Amino acid sequence: MSEHESTYVPKTGFERWLDTRLPIIRFAADYATIPTPKNLNYWWTFGGILALCLVIQIVTGIVLVMHYTPNADLAFASVEHIMRDVRHGWMIRYIHSNGASMFFLAVYIHMLRGLYYGSYKAPREMIWILGVVLFLLMMATAFLGYVLPWGQMSFHGAVVITNLIGSIPIVGESITTWLWGGFAVDNPTLNRFFSLHYLLPFVIAGVVVLHLWALHAAGQNNPVGILIPQEQRSRDTVPFHPYYTVKDGFAIILFLMLFAVFVFFNPNALGHADNYIPANPLVTPAHIVPEWYLLPFYAMLRAVPDKFMGVLVMFGSIGLLFVLPWLDTSKVRSMRYRPAMRWFFFIFVLVAFMLGWCGAKSPDDQLIHGITTFRLFDGDLNSYLWLSRLLTLYYFSFFLIIMPWVGLRETPLPVPESISSPVLSGHGSVPTGAVADAEKKG
Repeated sequence: MSEHESTYVPKTGFERWLDTRLPIIRFAADYATIPTPKNLNYWWTFGGILALCLVIQIVTGIVLVMHYTPNADLAFASVEHIMRDVRHGWMIRYIHSNGASMFFLAVYIHMLRGLYYGSYKAPREMIWILGVVLFLLMMATAFLGYVLPWGQMSFHGAVVITNLIGSIPIVGESITTWLWGGFAVDNPTLNRFFSLHYLLPFVIAGVVVLHLWALHAAGQNNPVGILIPQEQRSRDTVPFHPYYTVKDGFAIILFLMLFAVFVFFNPNALGHADNYIPANPLVTPAHIVPEWYLLPFYAMLRAVPDKFMGVLVMFGSIGLLFVLPWLDTSKVRSMRYRPAMRWFFFIFVLVAFMLGWCGAKSPDDQLIHGITTFRLFDGDLNSYLWLSRLLTLYYFSFFLIIMPWVGLRETPLPVPESISSPVLSGHGSVPTGAVADAEKKG
């Protein structure tokens, strides 16, 4: 796709003048006509949905900043002021808070799609790596933003997470003191978190530009997972507009409908009730939990008895994604044609859901009430803590053991010769002559 030649022709004198100085209209026209694989399904629409989510978060965030006060004594009251006194402030705040959840919902689907269809394989390694960088920036931005309302869960969540950083040898205490701005979570901490939360979305926007640049340099992946040679582009691709602008537009409308259901009918469904209580350092909530989109990593953190090792496991679970392109040893990209790996992938998705479920539970809660098992090390075998450990073990095994081993051992199904090859009778390849005859017959 990177070899797409420009077909834009300026039609007016102003367009010709602008095209020689800032060819922004040419860029938009070329983007609209870029050859795109014609078999992309609706899982590919989440890229456009994510771009929309980023714009929504930046715009609503800028408006909220106009009324928010980053002061430990006034932050909670300023949020209530936004909700009660600012015109449509309640709606802007609910769009922003629920928008974070919609953002993460879309990014998780986007990443799982890339994992299933092998979008991280050569020559698209840099696209995937930049995507993981975006994911890390999103997690940092979301955590910083969660602290700003300065409610009970916000305050004590900040205490827990920043104390974890202190467990890092040599530099941990220095980093924690810098984040706090003192010797405890207080007003300087809130100011630092506010500043970083406001800055990072624009950093994310910059990395998104690099992500798109890498995408257009390497070209789009597709559900079949084959590279489209130059001689087949006229048959296997279509212009991005109007085919995918209309398709993406329809998916975005459906996504916005789901978004609106949360904003207007149940805006606090994804939040925690304790965050409507002003922060009190002397009263600790019974169970401190992060937002739902961070729960799987929180479960991994708690699964390890040692604090520093827990931090390593939590960050290691994300760090594995950076080297994913080199962990997968299979020559076939799409799991459509990898029946064995497909089952391990579905188990991985189930494990991710269960880790989130365990992260929301107290580690001492029993899986099956009324049943007590013997204790091993520091937990009951019937507790969510031990289930989290088993799930964490599978998570790491999926990337470090299963993916390299299955890639070498499994026999994939035959991959079609091209996107246009008919696959109604199965996933096998069809001779090129038969494809041509079938296309002539309609």
